[in-house]
Amino acid sequence: MSFSPSPGRQFRPGSRWRVLPAPNDRLPGTFDQDVYVELLRRYRDAGFPADGTIAFTLHAVLRAMGRMVDGRTYEQLRGALARLERTVLESTGTYYAAAPIGRYLDERFTLLTAVSIDRRRSADREQLALFPTLSSTEPGEARVTLSPLVRANLAAGYTTTLSSARYLELSSPTARRLYRLLAAVRASVGASAGDQRQGGPWHAPAEDVADPAGAVAEWQGESGGEPMSGTVDGAADGTADGVAWDVALDALADQLPLTQRYPSHLLRVLEPAHAMLEACGLVRSATIRQQRRAWVVHYELP
Repeated sequence: MSFSPSPGRQFRPGSRWRVLPAPNDRLPGTFDQDVYVELLRRYRDAGFPADGTIAFTLHAVLRAMGRMVDGRTYEQLRGALARLERTVLESTGTYYAAAPIGRYLDERFTLLTAVSIDRRRSADREQLALFPTLSSTEPGEARVTLSPLVRANLAAGYTTTLSSARYLELSSPTARRLYRLLAAVRASVGASAGDQRQGGPWHAPAEDVADPAGAVAEWQGESGGEPMSGTVDGAADGTADGVAWDVALDALADQLPLTQRYPSHLLRVLEPAHAMLEACGLVRSATIRQQRRAWVVHYELP
């Protein structure tokens, strides 16, 4: 998805985007991606601190994400933060970096450069010795630093925009992935048309989350997230009242990604997600049709 600030830019042959897990770990999943969205919201709410560091309690993040707060989810959150720090993104001419000079990168980087978690809140630490039955591994405070590359692209406005409230309304992981992908498609069409429109379901300034890495770049391992400008699969065009996008069903499955491959299986996964997006007003309509031997998905975005 997203990375190019200018429409129509062509990438050199051999351009590639890869997401590489840390040794003995897995690629970030749905929960990890939701954590990243929440981190970006907190970074914005903190006033975009110059050093890129934000502090928060694990309890507050889980509550903001609408998750249960218990030992299992605390452990999930600690694991997600560690993965976001250790997972390597490899760009070969695909990720556009705004600073120090505008160029496509041929290097590796991470979304987070530092993560520290104090197992107990500092206000409680001095009282711990008075309560020997309490575990010292209970959750506490965290400090996270966003990568300079991410911060530079945020400052330059090379982003897609999500409404955190609407994002959290979507209970389906597939619907959330679609929302992120459609936001990148809409941004690419808006950039090509010089679209500066405000308002509507895709713009809620009091709650927006700007995502400089294409919504966690869609963790797809070797296939990676596709560059937004000119290489999001399918044909997207601006209309009088929104954006229309046609994409092959198999290409959409690759971009989300979905493990299902048969059209009938993909329909069973996509149709509930489409209904959810339509109910939230994020999609005006989503139709899947067969054209000869190919299947095509058509989106109308407000």
